[in-house]
Amino acid sequence: MTQAAKILYTARTHTSGGRHDGISRSSDGRLDLKLSTPGGAGIGTNPEQLFAAGWSACFEGAMEIAARTRSVELPRKRAIDAEIDLVLDEGGYSLRARLSVSLPGLDRQIAQGIIEDAHQTCPYSKAVRGNIDVTVALI
Repeated sequence: MTQAAKILYTARTHTSGGRHDGISRSSDGRLDLKLSTPGGAGIGTNPEQLFAAGWSACFEGAMEIAARTRSVELPRKRAIDAEIDLVLDEGGYSLRARLSVSLPGLDRQIAQGIIEDAHQTCPYSKAVRGNIDVTVALI
């Protein structure tokens, strides 16, 4: 981190039990979740769902910044469908991701530019770049 870098926020959680009937709680109490394995019979969410929700929310924020830079107003009914695959192959476990972005009523070329800018600036996109297969598409 550079000297000029400023920490804007630090998320703190405590997790126990992992994917198998675990729990995860944030230090401020706003997050209090039961965890379960993906596709399992347990009640609760799983890390892949949490990652999909976090990334899509962050990506939408990055799109807002990109749109503002271009003096474009994003449509109210914008949406992102995020899919995170948990993959097992001969190399072990990995993730694969797809973000399907809906910007109804926006010129396709402008929308594509906003999405590309957002994918370059979104912290989640930066974190996974070069590490997992990612597809970001305008739908």
